[in-house]
Amino acid sequence: MGYTFTIDDVAFLRSRHGAKALETASMLDLSPSSMLADLGELRRRYPERDAAVVETVLCRRRGRAKLRDADDMLFGDDALQQSTASPVAAHRAAEIAARHPGAVVHDVTCSIGAEVIELSRAAGIRGVIGSDLDRVRLAMARHNLDVTGGRATFVAADALTPVSTADVVLADPARRSGTGRVFRLDQLTPPLLDVLTTYAGRPLAVKSAPGLDYRMLRDRFGFAGQVQMTSLDGSVREACLWTERDGEPGRRATVLRSQPDGTVRSFEVTDHDADDVAVGEVGDWLVDPDGAVVRAGLVRNYARRHGLWQLDPQIAYLTGDTVPDGERGFRVLEATGVTEKELRRRLASHDCGALEILVRGLDVDPDRLRKRLKPKGSRSLALVLTRIGRKGVGFVCAPGVRF
Repeated sequence: MGYTFTIDDVAFLRSRHGAKALETASMLDLSPSSMLADLGELRRRYPERDAAVVETVLCRRRGRAKLRDADDMLFGDDALQQSTASPVAAHRAAEIAARHPGAVVHDVTCSIGAEVIELSRAAGIRGVIGSDLDRVRLAMARHNLDVTGGRATFVAADALTPVSTADVVLADPARRSGTGRVFRLDQLTPPLLDVLTTYAGRPLAVKSAPGLDYRMLRDRFGFAGQVQMTSLDGSVREACLWTERDGEPGRRATVLRSQPDGTVRSFEVTDHDADDVAVGEVGDWLVDPDGAVVRAGLVRNYARRHGLWQLDPQIAYLTGDTVPDGERGFRVLEATGVTEKELRRRLASHDCGALEILVRGLDVDPDRLRKRLKPKGSRSLALVLTRIGRKGVGFVCAPGVRF
């Protein structure tokens, strides 16, 4: 658990004196070895607010990889963990603006305002409302909108008590409690099914954990909307449930990739794409589809689009003679069995040293296997382990290359 902020803490941090305190603390190391000395100095200069200052600076440092404006924002550790990464929030905001031009959008669980910031930046969105029961986070959200130049109306309100007639509603039920992460739909805050019921009949987007069992949601609870899995730079970030999407794909994978110039490249695969692909022998390359594609159950659709085929109809690894643009491929050097004796022999014959191990369909721990294989050569390689039918197979490959 991180530091628990108070309203007075936020008021101090937003003041001129607080801004100076944050500037002073940001120049300190604040590492485990220096923390006691650094805290002593801050406590002498800013008594009663030193913990809030330190927590803010440390959270800002951690938040740089996730929030584009982290260095100017206020948030605690829990809020940072649940906040939406800026590129993901910006992509959603742009989609809402394109589908609902001139809309007013209400984020009913706005927390520190990460989504609200991107909604306020999206051309075509007429107005933004943010509401939350946590008044401390609301105060942080007001600050965060101010420093990023955004405009929004904030209201203290329960997400399950509608307080606006906004054109589109956005919700992000909390997936953490006092005892850690929660996984059941009824343990979210507010419960997912209650959110869906409260805003039934209105365009609604609900952010959920990527491990959401959307099949159960459809089969047991009758959810008839769209499920969107989104990844950013190879990490699956969320599932988003969209209502009011009649006639559109039921499943969608959105893959976002940060570019060197600061832009974000994206592509999508949906269950409206064709999925008839062959199953055959390994080609020149192995491709491990992005996690969003796998989580959305769209591996075959992705394979068909790029001219790839499957090694086994139940396994997500794909193979082909080329690698899709922007994707990571492993050039196959040879096939092998999966006994440790054979793997050790085959890897030694390739002078293997550094080794990346990828596994699907087999009960193998890559880290433990790497330690037991003890490769001692000079060449970097990749080892892909999977099964075809009931048989375990391995492929010794060159290191992965992104095209």
